[in-house]
Amino acid sequence: MRIVVASCTVQYSGRLDAYLPLATRVLMIKADGSVLVHADGGSYKPLNWMSPPCVLRVSEPGPDAAAEGATELWTVEAQKVDGKLEIAIHEVLSDTEHTLGPDPGLVKDGVEAHLQKLLAEQIEILGTGHTLVRREYPTAIGPVDLLAKAPGGATVAVEVKRRGEIDGVEQLSRYLELLGRDPHLAPVRGIFAAQEIKPQARVLAEDRGIRCVVLDYDAMKGTDDAESRLF
Repeated sequence: MRIVVASCTVQYSGRLDAYLPLATRVLMIKADGSVLVHADGGSYKPLNWMSPPCVLRVSEPGPDAAAEGATELWTVEAQKVDGKLEIAIHEVLSDTEHTLGPDPGLVKDGVEAHLQKLLAEQIEILGTGHTLVRREYPTAIGPVDLLAKAPGGATVAVEVKRRGEIDGVEQLSRYLELLGRDPHLAPVRGIFAAQEIKPQARVLAEDRGIRCVVLDYDAMKGTDDAESRLF
């Protein structure tokens, strides 16, 4: 990756023309060929960019641009669509190159698979005396996240979500209707477990006799600091 901090103007020509007047900006030229123009604000979003495949050419500026102080012209042209980015460089403040190498990709923490695994290992979060039957219990319409037994032997089907919404309640309702037909499992109770449960989802779940359980992910994975809590 090449990172250039420079005083520049930027002109985009394509389906929509756009112009950035003279200012200091960060220009990023990535190994995949993409070119991005960043300012000091705007969070992660570039002011303008060109996605690969595209070609970058560096040339002398035209007479008008040179008269205004430009020292070189970057022309970035898309290869598959109409579009051209022209960056007139006036002053280069920094120009560095770095080889980043292959990226392993984003590893998300707290996804539903993590919640499901932790809840399976700590099944008594659902209540004292609950025991796990199995994870990903197969049915004809898809696997139930967790199948458990409540004290007394009643079957419990558990749907695990990061954010509990109405569609999750509907999904669990379909599982309950199907599992309830199996004489070896019936009667089957439902538990809707999530880090956050939307009010509408809670109302629907409780109306259908499904119990809602809010999961504290930090506490479940052992990173919650109880001493730092106010309450």
